[in-house]
Amino acid sequence: MTELSCFYYYLELTLNPLLQQPEELPIVLVHRLPSYKIPLDPSFRDQLRSQFHMLDPHESPEPYDSFLARHATFIRVLMTIGHSPISRRVSGATACFGADSGNNLAFAEDVADCAVGLLIDVLRRISAADRFVRGRMWPVKENYPLGFKLDGKRVGIVGLGSIGSEVAKRLLAFGCTIAYTSRNKKQSVSFPFYANVRDLAANSDVLVLCCALTKETYHMINKDVMVALGKDGVIINVGRGSLINEKELVQCLVGGEMGGAGLDVLKMSLMSQRSYLDLIMSCRLHTALS
Repeated sequence: MTELSCFYYYLELTLNPLLQQPEELPIVLVHRLPSYKIPLDPSFRDQLRSQFHMLDPHESPEPYDSFLARHATFIRVLMTIGHSPISRRVSGATACFGADSGNNLAFAEDVADCAVGLLIDVLRRISAADRFVRGRMWPVKENYPLGFKLDGKRVGIVGLGSIGSEVAKRLLAFGCTIAYTSRNKKQSVSFPFYANVRDLAANSDVLVLCCALTKETYHMINKDVMVALGKDGVIINVGRGSLINEKELVQCLVGGEMGGAGLDVLKMSLMSQRSYLDLIMSCRLHTALS
């Protein structure tokens, strides 16, 4: 299932000796220009062209994949937003040169900030209250439910890697207690470890998903886990949309078996259904990095 993500473009800096002379502009092989930038600044492409010699497959009559493949041999640096599977279309390029700016730990702090922000948003009902006011619901429903404080919450982190560790560090400062599940128990931390996500959920008020999507983690957050988390439980997902069984998430939200969800990532099928989106207290377009 296709997931909504922010991996809309990347630029590959190339050093093709057949195309570039020392005195010429650096050559950039373009996958896709950032769509969020162009409508705001029509001169963006011209600004790029003043600094780079751009090889754009969209302006070539040659088939897209063959255009990329023909120039991929000379790629030296691959720049992506986040961890993008789209980079694998230039087969072998990153393996040859080992320079993929999207595959590093640079975004861990940014994503952790977003995870904490989503959690506060859901618990304190900030976005939901904003929608309530803007929708002029107060003359009809009058009272709006109070939120919950973050202090003292038991937070279970699914995947205590670079992002999960940064999330834990931040939430400790808010007075939360931390537990986790991961592929292996971490000897470097004293947080309680649970061998599976259901046991972690049963001993948590909040689950923060920071793990990778694999065959083992696909739909790992199912109804059984959500029910174990409890009717006031909250799920924050800054990993991948398919970590959660979205149909069961909706069922639990509708049935009051879970308190709320803050999603930085979600599947397209959920995005297409407005009634389902209204159940989720906070959602974003996978833009946790900055």
